Amino acid sequence: MDLTGATCLLTGANRGIGLALSRRLAEEPLGTLLLGMRSPDAADTLRAPPGGAGEIRAVRLDLSSRASIDAGWEAGLADQPIDLLINNAGQMTGGLLEDQDLEAMYAMFQVNLVGVAHLTARALPGMLARGRGKIVNNASISGYAHFPAATTYAASKAGVVALTESLRRELRGTGVDTLHLITPGVNTGMLDDTEAVYGRYMDTSGWEREEPDAWAGKVVAAIRADARKLEPGGKIGWAVRASHGPAALLDLASRRMFSREPRR
Repeated sequence: MDLTGATCLLTGANRGIGLALSRRLAEEPLGTLLLGMRSPDAADTLRAPPGGAGEIRAVRLDLSSRASIDAGWEAGLADQPIDLLINNAGQMTGGLLEDQDLEAMYAMFQVNLVGVAHLTARALPGMLARGRGKIVNNASISGYAHFPAATTYAASKAGVVALTESLRRELRGTGVDTLHLITPGVNTGMLDDTEAVYGRYMDTSGWEREEPDAWAGKVVAAIRADARKLEPGGKIGWAVRASHGPAALLDLASRRMFSREPRR
C-alpha cells in the first residue's frame, strides 16, 4: 500500500504496541494519523519528522460498547476518509475457564472481536466508495496456537483470524484488502500481565520477547508490501506452523507446559 497522503486510524495508540506503532507511522508520509484512545486529552504530544505524517491527532475512541464506538465515530471520524484502519486495541483474560471473571470475559470479547467488527464495518463504506483501503487486525499468536489457560483470549483472537480471512475473500476485486498480524510476545506491560496470569499454570520461562519498535517496523513493512498476514519467527513461528498441522503437536507441547495446579 502506498501510504503517501493516506489517512490512518490506529486504535489503542496510547500504550504498548500501539504507542510503538504510532511513533513508526508518524515517520511515514501519511496525510493524517489519527490516534484512537479512550482519553485523548492525556495523550503525549507526538511530532512527525521531516517527510513524515502531515497531521497527527488523538481522537476519543472507546471500544467497550456499541454506543461508545458509535459516539466516537460520529464525533471525530465520520467525516474522515479512512484509508488504513489498524485494529490494535485489545484486552486479555486468562486462567482456568471456571475461574475467569465473567465481567472481564464479556468486556474482552467486546474489545477484541465485536469492537473490531463494528469499527471495520464503519470504515468500509468509505473505502469501498473510493476503491482503496486496508484493514489491519491484531490477531495474535493465540489466534492460532490454542494453549490451555488462554481459552477465552484464544477464542477472541481466533475470531479475529476468521473475521479477517472471511473479509479478505469478501473484498476481492474492490481495491480494499486485509492484513492480520500474528503478534508474538512483544515486550510490553500487557505481556507482563499475560505472563503473570498464565504463569500460574504454565512454564513461561522460555517465552521469547520482541521489542515493540522492532515489531512496529515489521507491521509497517507488511502494510507497504500488501502482505496477507505477518507471521513471527522463532519458537512462536513454530507454534503457528504446528497449528496448521496435526493437533497432536500442540497437545504434546501443552502436556509439557501446563498443569491445573498453580505453579505459584
